Amino acid sequence: MFANHPKGLIAASLSNMGERFGFYTMMAILVLFLQAKFGLDGTNAGIIYGVFYALIYILALVGGLIADKTRNYKKTIMIGIITMAVGYLLIAIPTPTPVPNMALYLTLTCIGLFVIAFGNGLFKGNLQALVGQMYDNPAFSKMRDSGFSLFYMFINVGAIFAPIAASGVRNWWLSKHGFAYNSDLPAACHQYLSGTITPEGTTRLSEMISKADLNGVYVNDVAGFVNAYLNTFTTGFHYAFGVAIFAMLISLVIYMVNKKTFPDPKKVDKNKIDPNAVVMDAKEVKQRMYALFAVFSVVIFFWFSFHQNGLTLTFFAKEYTLLSFGSFSITAELFQSVNPFFVVFLTPVIMGLFGWLRARNMEPSTPKKIAIGMLIAALGYVLMVLGSLNVPLHSDLVAMGGLPEAQKVTPYLLIGTYFILTVAELFISPLGISFVSRVAPPQYQGIMQGGWLSATALGNQLLFIGAILYEHIPIWMTWSIFVIVCLISMTMMLVMLKWLERVSK
Repeated sequence: MFANHPKGLIAASLSNMGERFGFYTMMAILVLFLQAKFGLDGTNAGIIYGVFYALIYILALVGGLIADKTRNYKKTIMIGIITMAVGYLLIAIPTPTPVPNMALYLTLTCIGLFVIAFGNGLFKGNLQALVGQMYDNPAFSKMRDSGFSLFYMFINVGAIFAPIAASGVRNWWLSKHGFAYNSDLPAACHQYLSGTITPEGTTRLSEMISKADLNGVYVNDVAGFVNAYLNTFTTGFHYAFGVAIFAMLISLVIYMVNKKTFPDPKKVDKNKIDPNAVVMDAKEVKQRMYALFAVFSVVIFFWFSFHQNGLTLTFFAKEYTLLSFGSFSITAELFQSVNPFFVVFLTPVIMGLFGWLRARNMEPSTPKKIAIGMLIAALGYVLMVLGSLNVPLHSDLVAMGGLPEAQKVTPYLLIGTYFILTVAELFISPLGISFVSRVAPPQYQGIMQGGWLSATALGNQLLFIGAILYEHIPIWMTWSIFVIVCLISMTMMLVMLKWLERVSK
């Protein structure tokens, strides 16, 4: 599998696994943590979630600029790993729930999130730039797309286990204190504390308490249960964030041990291994930059749709989805393991397909693959539309205090959707990174990888719109918006296709 690829590829992939572990820990539990910890509604939790994920990517521009100016990619990446670990430590320290001072504790949480995002900005784009520099060597240049696909596959190994670890730590902490997990309880507890709970919600809360209070400690003490359950639930989340620290430290060790196998841009510039790839006139540089910015502007809308997996699709898992397979119970967070699982196991299939087409001179260009990926993403949300036609409005669900089990949809709906969205992701994300590394002028490698991530950031900044739609219009209509957005993105890519193919040759 790695026979025709540079030696440092697998080391770079393993170094990135810790970042992916933390990223998918956040994707699995961040919005649920914000709701359970602070009693935020979906819209406000979605705004914080969207800003955080936007910062993760937009700060890659800062990290890319620092690395491009200093030409010290390796040190910038190392500092990024350490900074991320510090950020996770800040939000892993348990604080009381219900919070005695909303402004103070929410600010402290946001500071921790910013530190994580800043560290990610120093790390993510620059490691991708180093991988791209490995394929600037003519001996490996033809394998660039497959190289980034392998890179993307291996970094997602850590992502598979992150949601499992996060929900496992939280559930372990609950059971240690005599409680059972129930995804609907935190919202009902906050409604009780704020005095906004309906009579139907009160009845539903009593039913959930009888099942969640395993030792019967809080019989006839609703207030005591509500306070104890919320504090235990969120403390478990705090400890789950702490697991990401260890993942970061493992990545740091792998990175430091293998640092010498990565390319050194200063030496590459001095020796000029491939003059044709390094020397460009001003006109060619402009054409390449225009092409990159055009692609960036299009993928904004794809990421706005795709990254709903950590927001509205997580809401849907928690509120509308049956969290069991027969007698086997699951948690809402575990659905976030489905996407990276499919990334790991579908990547060889997609690579095999592209290799088969390449052998017959039928392989689509990278821009065309991205356009196809956007069509596939639209099909994923078509499935969600069909599966959500009969579910109630979110406002009705809140008044009911949660949806009865008999009315919830099968978990296979989300699994099928994640399967389709993952195929779309494999047509877009690793190949988009490859496209940037191929087209970006050498002196702008870091900042252009930051540009790709910044396009993702702008898409993430729009995520809260999905949360607003989710809470105010029929659920099937929310998914329909994402279908339309993905189709518009595909159309824009097809319109620019010939130009992009010409520039990227």
